[in-house]
This record gives sequence, structure tokens and C-alpha cells, in this order.
Amino acid sequence: MVPAVAAALAITPASSARARTVDITTTGARTGRSRRIEIWFWRAHGRIYLSSNPPVRRSWFANLLANPNFTFHLKNGVRADLPAVATPVRDPEQRAAVFQSFIDDLNQPANPAGLPQPVAPLDEWMTGSPLVLVEFPTVSRP
Repeated sequence: MVPAVAAALAITPASSARARTVDITTTGARTGRSRRIEIWFWRAHGRIYLSSNPPVRRSWFANLLANPNFTFHLKNGVRADLPAVATPVRDPEQRAAVFQSFIDDLNQPANPAGLPQPVAPLDEWMTGSPLVLVEFPTVSRP
């Protein structure tokens, strides 16, 4: 893997909001058209995830459920368009562990994301926030 790509994927709790910000291009669940949006990605337990909070219906999630192959666009520090596959995380214990990791990241004393504290509690994340595991079939893990 290109070292700059590996570094961009290896975010930590100290990573800024800018470092977490990527674009993804999904295929529309109903239209079949490409849709590109900006979103944060997360790293928990050595893996990459996409999610959002507050828990509301998200088109990107519906698109990934219908068409799990998408493009993960790195754009800060390095530019790369990575073919990716999304797998929804549905197991409650796994979701809780991953979301707790996100909350712990956001509740760092320096709060690198610049978000006001406190961060939404775990039960708010669990009651509807989408969560997908991102894997890069053509890229070795960082």
C-alpha cells in the first residue's frame, strides 16, 4: 500500500475532523445513479467504519444496503479513490462496542474534532444510527 494512503486511513482519537472527512460515491438504491457525499470515517478496533449521528434516515446507507460496492475518496493530505465494500453491522454487541469507541474518540480532552461536549450517549447511537464496516478488497489493511 502507498504509505500516504496507509497514513490517511490510520486515523486515531487525536485525528482532526479534517483527517476524518472523506467523500464516498455510492450507487442510488432506486435510481442506479452515482451519488457522491462528504462523510466522516471512523477507526475502531483496527477497522474502518462509516456512520452518522443523530439517528435519522440516511440515503447513503440505503444506497450501500442495496449496492455495497462503492468508492472511498481520500481527499485530505492524499488523494486516492479506493474501491470499497460496505457490510452493515447489525449485531447489537458489535454495534455497541464500535459506537462506544467513537464516543470515546469524540470525548477526548482536547476533542480534536472540535465538537461541543458532551457527545451523544450510546443509546442514541444505537437507536438507528447507520453503521457499516468498510473493506478495501484491492488494498492491504493499514
